[in-house]
Amino acid sequence: MSHPDEPARQRGQDALDALWPEVYQELRRLAGHYVRGERDAVTLQPTALVHEAYVRLLREANTSWVNRAHFCAIAANAMRQILVEAARARHALKRGGDHVRVTLVDDAAVSPGADPDVEALDQALDALAVLEPRQARLVELRYFGGLTIEEAAAELDIAPATAKRDWALARAWLRRRLSGADE
Repeated sequence: MSHPDEPARQRGQDALDALWPEVYQELRRLAGHYVRGERDAVTLQPTALVHEAYVRLLREANTSWVNRAHFCAIAANAMRQILVEAARARHALKRGGDHVRVTLVDDAAVSPGADPDVEALDQALDALAVLEPRQARLVELRYFGGLTIEEAAAELDIAPATAKRDWALARAWLRRRLSGADE
């Protein structure tokens, strides 16, 4: 007996399978800089992160993306959640252990030493989303999705100049929050 969602699930898998080869290397590159700063010997590897995101997207059978940039944003959100879950699991096992490191600079490889941990970034993004939902979404699209200002602006349906202003404001707010200056 087939499951009632089987046709939709198959369409979702087919759509994901068709798009995946186009975005795999880009997502793999993003995953690489997400986990580059980890110090733990037991770490989530970039390939594993991308594959876990694929499994989650496949499980959801989500075909609601409209273009490559939108798909990358959805995959980025999945990778963010995976990183947060991995960090929480590690910290549950090892109190005060090393944190997964992430960056908020335009070029992720520029300053890995000043990166906040992914749990702190996730909490800060949640707090920013309460105050400025568009700015939080922009950070997610740019950082976790790897989208350019122009791609993120199109995804958010705003002008690139507005996205640039929001990006600068969001980064400043997050840096202040993550440095503890708001506490």
